[in-house]
Amino acid sequence: MRPTDISISNYRSIRRLFMPIQPLSVFVGENGVGKSNLYKSLSLLRDAATGRITRTIADEGGLSSVCWSGIRKRGEDGRLRLAVRFDNFRYSIELGFPAPTEAAFSSEPMIKSERIEATRGKRTVLMMERTNALVSVRDENGSWSDHKDALLPSETALANFTNGKGCPEIDLIRNTMLGWRFYHDFRTDPASPIRKPCLAITTPSLSADGSDLAAALATLFAIRDDAKDLQDAIRDAFPGAQLYAGEAHGLCGFELKLPDMPRPFSAHELSDGTLKYICLLAVFMGYRLPPFIALNEPETSLHPSLLAPLARLIAKASTRADVWIVTHSEALMEALRNESSVPLRRVIKDKGATVIEGLTLGGEFRDEEDDEED
Repeated sequence: MRPTDISISNYRSIRRLFMPIQPLSVFVGENGVGKSNLYKSLSLLRDAATGRITRTIADEGGLSSVCWSGIRKRGEDGRLRLAVRFDNFRYSIELGFPAPTEAAFSSEPMIKSERIEATRGKRTVLMMERTNALVSVRDENGSWSDHKDALLPSETALANFTNGKGCPEIDLIRNTMLGWRFYHDFRTDPASPIRKPCLAITTPSLSADGSDLAAALATLFAIRDDAKDLQDAIRDAFPGAQLYAGEAHGLCGFELKLPDMPRPFSAHELSDGTLKYICLLAVFMGYRLPPFIALNEPETSLHPSLLAPLARLIAKASTRADVWIVTHSEALMEALRNESSVPLRRVIKDKGATVIEGLTLGGEFRDEEDDEED
Protein backbone atom coordinates (compact mmCIF):
# COMPACT_ATOMS: atom_id res chain seq x y z
CA MET A 1 0.00 0.00 0.00
CA ARG A 2 1.17 3.53 -0.70
CA PRO A 3 0.22 6.60 1.35
CA THR A 4 -2.07 8.98 -0.54
CA ASP A 5 -2.59 11.81 1.96
CA ILE A 6 -1.78 12.89 5.50
CA SER A 7 -3.47 15.04 8.13
CA ILE A 8 -1.59 16.92 10.86
CA SER A 9 -3.18 19.00 13.63
CA ASN A 10 -1.62 20.80 16.57
CA TYR A 11 1.96 19.70 15.99
CA ARG A 12 4.49 22.40 16.84
CA SER A 13 4.05 25.18 14.26
CA ILE A 14 1.49 23.20 12.23
CA ARG A 15 -2.01 24.28 13.20
CA ARG A 16 -3.83 22.15 10.67
CA LEU A 17 -2.72 20.58 7.37
CA PHE A 18 -4.35 18.09 5.06
CA MET A 19 -2.36 17.30 1.96
CA PRO A 20 -1.86 14.70 -0.75
CA ILE A 21 1.32 12.62 -1.07
CA GLN A 22 2.76 12.38 -4.57
CA PRO A 23 5.36 9.88 -5.83
CA LEU A 24 7.76 12.82 -5.45
CA SER A 25 6.92 15.49 -2.86
CA VAL A 26 9.40 18.36 -2.49
CA PHE A 27 9.04 21.23 -0.01
CA VAL A 28 11.37 24.22 0.14
CA GLY A 29 11.38 26.95 2.77
CA GLU A 30 13.55 29.34 4.68
CA ASN A 31 14.92 28.59 8.12
CA GLY A 32 12.31 28.93 10.85
CA VAL A 33 9.16 28.39 8.77
CA GLY A 34 8.61 24.92 10.22
CA LYS A 35 9.37 22.77 7.18
CA SER A 36 11.23 20.23 9.33
CA ASN A 37 8.00 19.77 11.31
CA LEU A 38 6.46 18.24 8.18
CA TYR A 39 9.23 15.65 8.21
CA LYS A 40 9.00 15.06 11.97
CA SER A 41 5.23 14.59 11.93
CA LEU A 42 5.57 11.84 9.33
CA SER A 43 8.27 10.24 11.44
CA LEU A 44 5.90 10.32 14.42
CA LEU A 45 3.37 8.34 12.40
CA ARG A 46 5.95 5.64 11.86
CA ASP A 47 6.69 5.75 15.60
CA ALA A 48 3.04 4.79 16.12
CA ALA A 49 3.77 1.62 14.14
CA THR A 50 6.91 0.83 16.17
CA GLY A 51 5.18 1.71 19.45
CA ARG A 52 7.64 4.50 20.29
CA ILE A 53 5.46 7.55 19.64
CA THR A 54 4.92 8.50 23.29
CA ARG A 55 8.61 7.98 24.08
CA THR A 56 9.62 10.13 21.10
CA ILE A 57 7.33 12.92 22.28
CA ALA A 58 8.71 12.63 25.82
CA ASP A 59 12.26 12.81 24.43
CA GLU A 60 11.34 16.03 22.63
CA GLY A 61 10.19 17.68 25.84
CA GLY A 62 6.70 16.26 26.22
CA LEU A 63 3.34 17.32 24.81
CA SER A 64 3.80 20.88 26.06
CA SER A 65 6.79 21.19 23.74
CA VAL A 66 5.43 19.44 20.64
CA CYS A 67 1.81 20.60 20.60
CA TRP A 68 0.63 23.67 18.68
CA SER A 69 2.63 26.62 19.94
CA GLY A 70 0.20 29.35 18.86
CA ILE A 71 -2.98 30.80 20.33
CA ARG A 72 -5.86 28.36 20.81
CA LYS A 73 -9.53 29.17 20.52
CA ARG A 74 -11.63 28.85 23.63
CA GLY A 75 -12.81 25.28 24.15
CA GLU A 76 -10.16 23.65 21.98
CA ASP A 77 -8.60 20.57 23.58
CA GLY A 78 -5.22 21.04 21.90
CA ARG A 79 -4.74 17.34 21.23
CA LEU A 80 -2.08 16.26 18.78
CA ARG A 81 -3.76 14.50 15.82
CA LEU A 82 -2.08 12.61 13.01
CA ALA A 83 -3.58 10.54 10.22
CA VAL A 84 -2.48 8.82 7.03
CA ARG A 85 -4.63 7.42 4.26
CA PHE A 86 -3.58 4.54 2.05
CA ASP A 87 -5.32 3.23 -1.05
CA ASN A 88 -8.20 1.66 0.88
CA PHE A 89 -7.47 2.38 4.55
CA ARG A 90 -7.04 5.31 6.89
CA TYR A 91 -5.21 5.26 10.23
CA SER A 92 -5.53 8.10 12.77
CA ILE A 93 -4.22 8.71 16.27
CA GLU A 94 -4.85 11.37 18.95
CA LEU A 95 -2.60 12.15 21.91
CA GLY A 96 -3.27 14.30 24.94
CA PHE A 97 -2.51 14.82 28.63
CA PRO A 98 -3.76 12.37 31.27
CA ALA A 99 -7.03 13.13 33.06
CA PRO A 100 -6.78 13.59 36.84
CA THR A 101 -8.37 10.17 37.41
CA GLU A 102 -6.13 8.24 35.00
CA ALA A 103 -3.19 6.15 36.19
CA ALA A 104 -0.28 7.88 34.49
CA PHE A 105 2.57 10.27 35.19
CA SER A 106 1.33 13.85 35.39
CA SER A 107 2.99 15.08 32.18
CA GLU A 108 3.02 11.77 30.30
CA PRO A 109 1.77 11.90 26.70
CA MET A 110 -1.21 9.57 26.49
CA ILE A 111 -2.84 7.95 23.50
CA LYS A 112 -6.48 8.97 23.63
CA SER A 113 -7.76 7.31 20.48
CA GLU A 114 -6.81 5.34 17.39
CA ARG A 115 -8.99 4.40 14.44
CA ILE A 116 -8.67 2.31 11.30
CA GLU A 117 -11.24 2.91 8.58
CA ALA A 118 -11.67 0.94 5.36
CA THR A 119 -13.10 2.24 2.10
CA ARG A 120 -15.39 -0.26 0.46
CA GLY A 121 -16.88 1.16 -2.69
CA LYS A 122 -18.56 4.38 -1.63
CA ARG A 123 -18.78 3.33 2.02
CA THR A 124 -16.37 4.03 4.87
CA VAL A 125 -16.33 1.21 7.41
CA LEU A 126 -14.78 1.50 10.87
CA MET A 127 -12.56 -1.56 11.44
CA MET A 128 -10.78 -0.71 14.70
CA GLU A 129 -11.44 1.90 17.36
CA ARG A 130 -9.35 2.44 20.45
CA THR A 131 -10.62 4.85 23.11
CA ASN A 132 -8.23 5.19 26.04
CA ALA A 133 -7.73 1.57 27.26
CA LEU A 134 -10.62 0.00 25.32
CA VAL A 135 -9.87 -1.55 21.92
CA SER A 136 -12.79 -2.62 19.71
CA VAL A 137 -12.21 -4.52 16.48
CA ARG A 138 -14.48 -5.72 13.71
CA ASP A 139 -13.80 -9.26 12.47
CA GLU A 140 -14.21 -10.61 8.95
CA ASN A 141 -17.87 -11.40 9.67
CA GLY A 142 -18.58 -7.83 10.70
CA SER A 143 -18.95 -8.63 14.40
CA TRP A 144 -17.37 -6.41 17.04
CA SER A 145 -15.24 -7.64 19.94
CA ASP A 146 -14.12 -5.46 22.83
CA HIS A 147 -10.80 -5.74 24.67
CA LYS A 148 -10.81 -3.79 27.92
CA ASP A 149 -7.47 -2.78 29.42
CA ALA A 150 -5.64 -4.44 26.53
CA LEU A 151 -3.14 -1.58 26.34
CA LEU A 152 -1.34 0.88 28.56
CA PRO A 153 -1.88 4.57 27.75
CA SER A 154 1.67 4.77 26.37
CA GLU A 155 1.11 1.86 23.95
CA THR A 156 -0.36 2.06 20.48
CA ALA A 157 -2.88 -0.46 19.24
CA LEU A 158 -1.08 -0.34 15.92
CA ALA A 159 2.09 -1.77 17.46
CA ASN A 160 0.84 -3.82 20.39
CA PHE A 161 -2.53 -5.26 19.45
CA THR A 162 -1.43 -8.39 17.62
CA ASN A 163 -4.63 -10.36 17.27
CA GLY A 164 -4.29 -10.43 13.49
CA LYS A 165 -7.21 -12.79 12.99
CA GLY A 166 -9.48 -10.34 14.75
CA CYS A 167 -8.42 -7.35 12.67
CA PRO A 168 -5.87 -8.11 9.92
CA GLU A 169 -5.98 -4.45 8.88
CA ILE A 170 -3.88 -3.60 11.96
CA ASP A 171 -1.10 -5.90 10.81
CA LEU A 172 -1.35 -4.65 7.23
CA ILE A 173 -1.03 -0.98 8.13
CA ARG A 174 1.65 -1.58 10.78
CA ASN A 175 3.83 -3.61 8.43
CA THR A 176 3.41 -1.02 5.68
CA MET A 177 4.52 1.84 7.91
CA LEU A 178 7.41 -0.15 9.37
CA GLY A 179 8.85 -0.17 5.85
CA TRP A 180 9.10 3.64 5.76
CA ARG A 181 12.62 5.12 6.05
CA PHE A 182 13.60 8.56 7.40
CA TYR A 183 17.03 10.08 6.81
CA HIS A 184 17.75 13.25 8.75
CA ASP A 185 21.53 13.37 8.60
CA PHE A 186 24.59 11.15 8.45
CA ARG A 187 27.43 11.47 10.93
CA THR A 188 30.72 11.94 9.11
CA ASP A 189 33.05 12.65 12.06
CA PRO A 190 36.15 10.44 12.41
CA ALA A 191 34.39 8.10 14.87
CA SER A 192 31.29 7.68 12.67
CA PRO A 193 30.38 4.04 11.90
CA ILE A 194 29.97 5.09 8.27
CA ARG A 195 33.76 5.44 8.05
CA LYS A 196 34.37 1.90 9.33
CA PRO A 197 33.87 -1.59 7.88
CA CYS A 198 30.62 -3.29 8.90
CA LEU A 199 29.41 -6.86 9.21
CA ALA A 200 28.98 -8.69 5.92
CA ILE A 201 25.20 -9.06 5.99
CA THR A 202 23.08 -8.76 2.85
CA THR A 203 21.56 -5.27 3.20
CA PRO A 204 18.77 -4.33 0.75
CA SER A 205 18.12 -0.84 2.20
CA LEU A 206 20.38 1.59 4.04
CA SER A 207 19.63 2.01 7.75
CA ALA A 208 18.54 5.41 9.06
CA ASP A 209 21.97 6.20 10.52
CA GLY A 210 23.91 4.80 7.56
CA SER A 211 25.95 2.47 9.79
CA ASP A 212 25.57 -0.39 7.27
CA LEU A 213 26.67 1.72 4.29
CA ALA A 214 29.50 -0.60 3.23
CA ALA A 215 27.16 -3.63 3.36
CA ALA A 216 24.45 -1.82 1.35
CA LEU A 217 27.01 -1.01 -1.38
CA ALA A 218 28.63 -4.46 -1.29
CA THR A 219 25.18 -6.04 -1.68
CA LEU A 220 24.92 -4.45 -5.11
CA PHE A 221 28.35 -5.75 -6.14
CA ALA A 222 28.28 -9.23 -4.60
CA ILE A 223 24.62 -10.20 -4.29
CA ARG A 224 23.01 -8.47 -7.26
CA ASP A 225 26.28 -8.79 -9.20
CA ASP A 226 25.38 -5.66 -11.14
CA ALA A 227 26.62 -2.25 -10.03
CA LYS A 228 26.52 -0.56 -13.45
CA ASP A 229 23.82 1.94 -12.45
CA LEU A 230 25.71 2.72 -9.27
CA GLN A 231 28.96 3.29 -11.19
CA ASP A 232 27.14 5.52 -13.67
CA ALA A 233 25.76 7.59 -10.78
CA ILE A 234 29.25 7.85 -9.23
CA ARG A 235 30.67 9.14 -12.51
CA ASP A 236 27.76 11.57 -12.86
CA ALA A 237 28.76 13.15 -9.54
CA PHE A 238 32.53 12.59 -9.72
CA PRO A 239 33.59 12.36 -13.39
CA GLY A 240 36.05 9.55 -14.00
CA ALA A 241 35.68 8.07 -10.51
CA GLN A 242 35.20 4.37 -9.70
CA LEU A 243 33.64 2.83 -6.60
CA TYR A 244 34.67 -0.56 -5.23
CA ALA A 245 32.78 -2.45 -2.51
CA GLY A 246 33.14 -5.99 -1.24
CA GLU A 247 33.65 -8.41 1.64
CA ALA A 248 36.78 -9.70 3.35
CA HIS A 249 37.09 -11.72 6.58
CA GLY A 250 33.40 -11.27 7.41
CA LEU A 251 33.42 -7.47 7.00
CA CYS A 252 32.27 -5.17 4.18
CA GLY A 253 34.19 -2.11 3.06
CA PHE A 254 34.40 0.25 0.12
CA GLU A 255 36.87 2.52 -1.67
CA LEU A 256 36.59 5.40 -4.13
CA LYS A 257 39.17 5.77 -6.91
CA LEU A 258 39.43 9.31 -8.25
CA PRO A 259 40.94 9.83 -11.71
CA ASP A 260 43.68 12.22 -10.59
CA MET A 261 44.85 10.12 -7.64
CA PRO A 262 47.28 7.16 -7.78
CA ARG A 263 45.36 4.98 -5.32
CA PRO A 264 41.78 4.53 -4.12
CA PHE A 265 40.62 6.15 -0.88
CA SER A 266 38.92 4.20 1.91
CA ALA A 267 35.87 5.51 3.74
CA HIS A 268 37.92 6.92 6.63
CA GLU A 269 39.87 9.10 4.16
CA LEU A 270 36.99 10.65 2.22
CA SER A 271 35.77 14.20 2.73
CA ASP A 272 32.53 14.75 4.62
CA GLY A 273 30.66 15.87 1.49
CA THR A 274 31.88 12.96 -0.63
CA LEU A 275 31.00 10.45 2.07
CA LYS A 276 27.55 11.92 2.56
CA TYR A 277 26.88 11.79 -1.17
CA ILE A 278 27.82 8.11 -1.22
CA CYS A 279 25.29 7.60 1.59
CA LEU A 280 22.64 9.27 -0.58
CA LEU A 281 23.61 6.97 -3.44
CA ALA A 282 22.94 4.01 -1.15
CA VAL A 283 19.59 5.51 -0.09
CA PHE A 284 18.30 5.91 -3.63
CA MET A 285 20.02 3.00 -5.38
CA GLY A 286 19.71 0.20 -2.85
CA TYR A 287 19.04 -3.41 -3.78
CA ARG A 288 15.43 -2.88 -2.63
CA LEU A 289 14.09 0.60 -2.03
CA PRO A 290 11.78 1.19 0.93
CA PRO A 291 8.23 1.98 -0.23
CA PHE A 292 8.42 5.47 1.31
CA ILE A 293 11.61 7.52 1.75
CA ALA A 294 11.73 10.86 3.57
CA LEU A 295 14.82 13.09 3.75
CA ASN A 296 15.35 16.29 5.69
CA GLU A 297 17.74 18.73 3.97
CA PRO A 298 19.77 16.14 2.02
CA GLU A 299 21.87 18.92 0.48
CA THR A 300 23.64 19.72 3.77
CA SER A 301 27.47 19.52 3.44
CA LEU A 302 27.29 18.90 -0.32
CA HIS A 303 29.21 20.99 -2.84
CA PRO A 304 26.86 22.91 -5.19
CA SER A 305 28.18 20.84 -8.12
CA LEU A 306 26.55 17.75 -6.58
CA LEU A 307 23.01 19.15 -6.50
CA ALA A 308 22.19 18.40 -10.14
CA PRO A 309 23.38 14.76 -9.86
CA LEU A 310 21.44 14.47 -6.60
CA ALA A 311 18.30 15.74 -8.33
CA ARG A 312 18.71 13.07 -11.00
CA LEU A 313 19.08 10.43 -8.28
CA ILE A 314 15.91 11.60 -6.53
CA ALA A 315 13.84 11.81 -9.72
CA LYS A 316 14.87 8.31 -10.79
CA ALA A 317 14.19 6.83 -7.34
CA SER A 318 10.68 8.35 -7.31
CA THR A 319 9.74 5.92 -10.10
CA ARG A 320 10.44 3.03 -7.67
CA ALA A 321 9.27 4.51 -4.34
CA ASP A 322 7.44 7.48 -2.87
CA VAL A 323 10.03 10.14 -2.02
CA TRP A 324 9.48 13.07 0.37
CA ILE A 325 12.11 15.84 0.43
CA VAL A 326 12.31 18.85 2.75
CA THR A 327 14.98 21.39 1.80
CA HIS A 328 16.00 25.02 2.16
CA SER A 329 18.09 24.90 -1.02
CA GLU A 330 16.65 26.88 -3.92
CA ALA A 331 19.39 25.39 -6.12
CA LEU A 332 18.26 21.83 -5.35
CA MET A 333 14.67 22.83 -5.97
CA GLU A 334 15.58 24.24 -9.39
CA ALA A 335 17.58 21.13 -10.23
CA LEU A 336 14.60 18.95 -9.29
CA ARG A 337 12.33 21.11 -11.40
CA ASN A 338 14.58 20.34 -14.38
CA GLU A 339 14.43 16.59 -13.71
CA SER A 340 10.77 16.11 -12.82
CA SER A 341 7.39 17.46 -13.87
CA VAL A 342 6.05 17.20 -10.30
CA PRO A 343 5.18 20.66 -8.88
CA LEU A 344 7.51 21.71 -6.08
CA ARG A 345 5.97 23.30 -3.01
CA ARG A 346 7.00 26.28 -0.91
CA VAL A 347 6.59 26.26 2.89
CA ILE A 348 5.87 29.61 4.57
CA LYS A 349 4.62 31.04 7.85
CA ASP A 350 1.16 32.64 7.97
CA LYS A 351 0.16 34.23 11.30
CA GLY A 352 2.63 32.00 13.10
CA ALA A 353 1.44 28.77 11.49
CA THR A 354 3.32 26.64 8.99
CA VAL A 355 1.42 26.47 5.71
CA ILE A 356 2.13 25.40 2.14
CA GLU A 357 1.55 27.92 -0.60
CA GLY A 358 -1.44 27.09 -2.77
CA LEU A 359 -2.76 24.31 -0.51
CA THR A 360 -6.48 24.60 0.21
CA LEU A 361 -8.23 23.35 3.35
CA GLY A 362 -9.61 20.49 1.26
CA GLY A 363 -6.12 19.21 0.48
CA GLU A 364 -5.90 20.40 -3.12
CA PHE A 365 -3.40 22.76 -4.68
CA ARG A 366 -4.71 25.80 -6.51
CA ASP A 367 -2.40 25.26 -9.49
CA GLU A 368 -3.90 21.78 -9.97
CA GLU A 369 -7.41 23.26 -9.79
CA ASP A 370 -6.42 25.82 -12.44
CA ASP A 371 -5.10 23.03 -14.70
CA GLU A 372 -8.44 21.19 -14.43
CA GLU A 373 -10.37 24.36 -15.36
CA ASP A 374 -8.14 24.90 -18.40
